[in-house]
Amino acid sequence: MNLAANLFDAHSIVGDLGLIGVLAIIFAETGLLIGLAFPGDSLLFIAGVAASGSGAAILGGASLDPVALFIGAPIAAIIGSQVGHWFGATYGRKLFSRPDGRFFTQSKVAATEKWLNKYGTGKALVLARFIPFVRTLINPLAGVVGIPVKKFFFWNVLGAIIWTQGIIGLGYLLGEKLEGSVDKYLLPVVGLIIIVSVIPVAIEFFREWSTRRHHS
Repeated sequence: MNLAANLFDAHSIVGDLGLIGVLAIIFAETGLLIGLAFPGDSLLFIAGVAASGSGAAILGGASLDPVALFIGAPIAAIIGSQVGHWFGATYGRKLFSRPDGRFFTQSKVAATEKWLNKYGTGKALVLARFIPFVRTLINPLAGVVGIPVKKFFFWNVLGAIIWTQGIIGLGYLLGEKLEGSVDKYLLPVVGLIIIVSVIPVAIEFFREWSTRRHHS
């Protein structure tokens, strides 16, 4: 394990830190405010490639145990989110009163709170998994607004499984078929993931716009 790894680069995390590093970043991104800066979707995708049969050849020697990754990733995401919820429930608004920084801003807090209020607990927690910064902030915010632990846990587990297994699985399947560098596939795949994840949001926005237009 290379402790000098770049924690903001998915390739470096997978290649230098291995499975433990991947799981630690997943936990931090979903459970701690410092996770706002970490590469969630791209990390899962690269980890999936690294777990494939040709992963080591594609990523310059980096490889991960597929069974450990597919089991460990959702567990890390679930535990991270539960920790985030606990922080929110325990420390309340003090957690969100910090001044703007490079990655943490009050505008992100406002956007996340609006997201939670608009789409409700279930839909918000599942969809938030696919939206950078929202998946980090929504967990403590759910604790702040008093969402019960059991209710949060159910949607947390569902969202974590869909998010991790979906993106890791995509990387794994592509890794079995790819030859050469994965770089040219990374941005299009992550972009596609983001587009697909925001489709429900776009539909809701269009419905709201249509309703307002109709009543006006």
